[in-house]
Amino acid sequence: MRWKLKPEPNPQIILQLAKELGVEITLAKLLVQRGIETFKQAKAFFRPSLDELHNPYLMKDMDLAVERIELAIANGENILVYGDYDVDGTTSVSLLSSYLKTLQPNIATYIPDRYAEGYGVSYKGIDYAEDNDIGLIIALDCGIKAIDKVEYATKKGIDFIICDHHRPGSEIPKAVAVLDPKREDCEYPYKELCGCGVGFKLIQALAEKRGETIDDLTQYLDLVATAIAADIVPITGENRVLAYFGLQVINQQPRNGIKAIIHQVKKTELTITDVVFIIAPRINAAGRIKHGNYAVELLTELDFESAVEFASAIENNNNERKELDKTITVEALQQIEDAHEQQNFSTVVYSETWHKGVIGIVASRLIETYYKPTLVFTKSGDYLAASARSVKGFDVYNALEQCSEFIEQFGGHKYAAGLTIKEENYQNFKNKFEEVVENTLPEALRTPEISIDAEINLSEITPKFFRILQQLAPFGPQNMKPTFMSSGLRDNGYGKKVGADQTHLKLGIIDGVNQKTYNAIGFGLGDKEELIKKGNSFKAAFCVDENTWNGNTSIQLLLKDLQPD
Repeated sequence: MRWKLKPEPNPQIILQLAKELGVEITLAKLLVQRGIETFKQAKAFFRPSLDELHNPYLMKDMDLAVERIELAIANGENILVYGDYDVDGTTSVSLLSSYLKTLQPNIATYIPDRYAEGYGVSYKGIDYAEDNDIGLIIALDCGIKAIDKVEYATKKGIDFIICDHHRPGSEIPKAVAVLDPKREDCEYPYKELCGCGVGFKLIQALAEKRGETIDDLTQYLDLVATAIAADIVPITGENRVLAYFGLQVINQQPRNGIKAIIHQVKKTELTITDVVFIIAPRINAAGRIKHGNYAVELLTELDFESAVEFASAIENNNNERKELDKTITVEALQQIEDAHEQQNFSTVVYSETWHKGVIGIVASRLIETYYKPTLVFTKSGDYLAASARSVKGFDVYNALEQCSEFIEQFGGHKYAAGLTIKEENYQNFKNKFEEVVENTLPEALRTPEISIDAEINLSEITPKFFRILQQLAPFGPQNMKPTFMSSGLRDNGYGKKVGADQTHLKLGIIDGVNQKTYNAIGFGLGDKEELIKKGNSFKAAFCVDENTWNGNTSIQLLLKDLQPD
C-alpha cells in the first residue's frame, strides 16, 4: 500500500477558519481540504438546507419535459416509466411512477430483463409500449445513447423523454426532451447527479407547476439517498443535501419497502455506508437473480406486510447472489493463474457459464487481489457482455473508447462501465485493452493508495473531536471519511490476531509517552502481527470510529494499514 499525504492547504486560511469556528487546527484543515474556507461555507456544509437545491428549470430541456408530461396528463395518455435494472434505475422508476400516480392513474413501469434485453432502452420495451397504447416513455438512468431506439419509437408514434446522468456520445437522441447534466450544452450548475437525482429534479419541476414546495417531496428522498449511495457518485453539492435529508427519511419515516429491509437486518440507525452495504445489495439482488420488477414492487408497495414478504424473497435472492459471487470469483482467479496473467497490466476474464447478474461484483473482487483495471465477460444471447471496474485515478471509460473498434456498445463512468462485444472479437479486444492500459496507466497508480488527510497525535482524538468528525457525514466520493496517520506507536502487549480465520488484528495502541491506550481493529491485517510485537515502534493509517459492545460505546481506531516506523 502507498500512503499519500494530501497537500497542505493554505495555513492562514486554516488558522482563520479554526478561529471563526472554535475548532482544532486539524478539523479546520479537513474542511479546507474539502473546499470549505469561510464561516458561511462551513455553516452550509454542517447544516444542509433543501433551499440550497438548484432550480430544476436550469437543466436543459426541463421545460420541454414538463410540457410534454402535462399534455399527457391532460389528455389521459398512458405513460410508461422505464428504467435500468440496477439500484439507480429501480429507485428512479419507483420515484417517478409513485409521484405521477398522484396525478393520474395511467402509469405503467418497465424494467428490461438483464439477460433477454440487456442494459438500457430495448426494442422489446418499445414494442410493449406500442402493444399497450402508450404514447409517452420516460426513460431513467439510461437512454443517452439510445439514438436508434428513440427513432424506432418515433416511427411508432411514441414520444420519449430521457432522464440520464451518463456521458453522452457525439450525438444526442432526438427525443422530446433529454435531461442530462453532463450534456455539453447543459448549463445546470451541478453535474454529478445520479439517475434518480435527475428523476427527482423532474418531479421537483412538475411540483412547482402545481404550487407544491420541496417540503412536499421529502418523502421521495429515501429513494434518492439510496441511489446516491449505490451509484458511488460524489457526495458534494446537491448530492450532499439530498443524501443528508434522504438519510433522515430512511431513519425516521422510510417507505414500506425500505422499512421491510431494515426490519429484516434489525438495524436501529443507518449511515450512508449501511445503505451501500445493506439496502443497496438487496435491491440490486432482485435484478441480478430474478428481475428488477421485484425491486420496483418492493419500493412502491403500500402495505407493510406485503413489503415484508417481498423483502424476504429478495433476501433469498441476495443470499443466492453471495454464493454465486463467491464461486465465480474463485473460478476467475483460477483462470488468471492458469493463463499466467498475474503480471498483466489489466485483468480480462471470460466464461460463458458465469451469471451475468454478478460479474460487476466479481470484477470488484478481482481488483482486491490483482489491483488493475478489470473486465469480467459472460455469454449474453449472441454476444458477450462485460462489467468493467477500475482502480483509483484510471478512467476505464476512456480506455474502452480506445478499444471501440471491437465493441458493439458501451456506457458508464470513469470507474465502472458495461459493454457488449461479438464473441469472435474477444481476444482482439482483450489484447487491445491490455495495450491501452499498459500505455496509459502510470506506474504510481498500479499500487493501492491510502490517501491521508492529516498526521495527528492520538491525544487529539477527544470526544469533541469525534463528534465534529461525525458531522462531516454523509461520507462518500470527494467527502470520504477522514483518514489519519500517527507514528511512534506501540502495542500495549495484548495485540493479537482475531476472527474465525485469524485474519484480523486487534490492538491496544500507546502513543509515545502518553500511556493512554487506544483500542484499534484492523480487518484483514492479521499478517501484520509480527510488526507490532516486542514493543516495536510502528505507524498507522486509520479512521476514527466507534465500537458498541454490551451496551457500551467507545471510540475505536479502524486501521487501514500498519508500517514500521
